[in-house]
Amino acid sequence: MELIDILGYVGAFLIGGVLGLIGGGGSILTVPILVYLLAINPVTATAYSLFVVGSASLVGAGRNLQKGLVEFKTAISFAIPAFIAVFSTRKFLVPAIPSEIFTIGGYILTKNIAIMLFFAILMLAASFSMIVDRKTLLANKDENAKANYKALIPLGFITGIITGLVGAGGGFIIIPILVILAKLPMKKAVGTSLFIIAINSLIGFLGDLGNVDIDWIFLLIFTGIAIVGIFVGIYLANFIDGKKLKKAFGWFVLVMGFYIIYKEIS
Repeated sequence: MELIDILGYVGAFLIGGVLGLIGGGGSILTVPILVYLLAINPVTATAYSLFVVGSASLVGAGRNLQKGLVEFKTAISFAIPAFIAVFSTRKFLVPAIPSEIFTIGGYILTKNIAIMLFFAILMLAASFSMIVDRKTLLANKDENAKANYKALIPLGFITGIITGLVGAGGGFIIIPILVILAKLPMKKAVGTSLFIIAINSLIGFLGDLGNVDIDWIFLLIFTGIAIVGIFVGIYLANFIDGKKLKKAFGWFVLVMGFYIIYKEIS
């Protein structure tokens, strides 16, 4: 096994560790680790990421189910349009994107570059959600308003398309929607979000079967290491301040997002 492979598997452990420590966000590192450390094609990397993120979220969703932190009515309202969108995106939209999208001067915007640029923009948005205190989100919540389940349907569909394009769970998108529109308390919003992400990601991955060559041995090992990392992270959370760590990780993701933009454009 080469050093770069070892670093990739260490990255898988870190993905899980961050998920266990701060309850989310770690999966945003999956695609960069697969692409830049393990030199996997971005389309394949986003497919692998859906499987890794879905499996990891399933572990978290199982824990939240036991604690009664999943709101099923909200989850179903959001998840059905979302998983239809993510499956369709992976099955039909991603394969339909041309390998060369357009040329400006001597610069060619390829499919792979476009995916990574869009992913970097998503990283910047995710970093903002980690850096900003969640009390700000709760301050904008109208406690007297009723849950707007109809609005969850189009938002679920849009979230599904984004998830399908970049292979990330999109918890930073889903949680504010569940808090503001579904009127869920923060803990239930996080728990329900993990449940939705698990369903979306794994169904989205099914859309890749037949379109992407899957190295199952590698994928299962990588995912297994990430899941081990989750349990280590959960244990370490007893000794480490997750809120401070989340902000620090948010700044790291912000820098990574700008680095990817620079790398892909240059």
